[in-house]
Amino acid sequence: MLHIFVDADACPVKQEIFRVAKRYSLSVTLVAASWMRIPHDERLALEVVGEGLDAADDWIVEHAETDDIVITGDVPLAARSLEKGAYVLGLKGKPFTNDNIGPALATRDLLADLRDAGEVKGGPPPYAKRDRSQFLQQLDQAINAILRKRE
Repeated sequence: MLHIFVDADACPVKQEIFRVAKRYSLSVTLVAASWMRIPHDERLALEVVGEGLDAADDWIVEHAETDDIVITGDVPLAARSLEKGAYVLGLKGKPFTNDNIGPALATRDLLADLRDAGEVKGGPPPYAKRDRSQFLQQLDQAINAILRKRE
């Protein structure tokens, strides 16, 4: 059965994920370094993995299967999840695919180097209402595409 895994520590769309998962009766596992409050629902689970550097990523990759959905803003986790056959959705709704993951990794590495050199300051722009809407639309499309594929 289709399962949604969420890299939950910095995920701004948890409530949206809960709402969509409820509509489709899907299970969701939030994976985090520390405890967080989640709604009481038998389809929702929280997996606290500790604070190791890639502990949440490792747990998600170990448990995700083909056609599960992984939601993350972490590009290396996205790459590892794609290798497992999961559908990967970024926090602003952009799907990670085998076609765009290479450039995404290269851009991430370039920006990290520029930040280390002091050339780039600050982080990503604030999460906007439009981002939330785009995320919801893409999550719904992903679920429907996977469910159609399974028919």
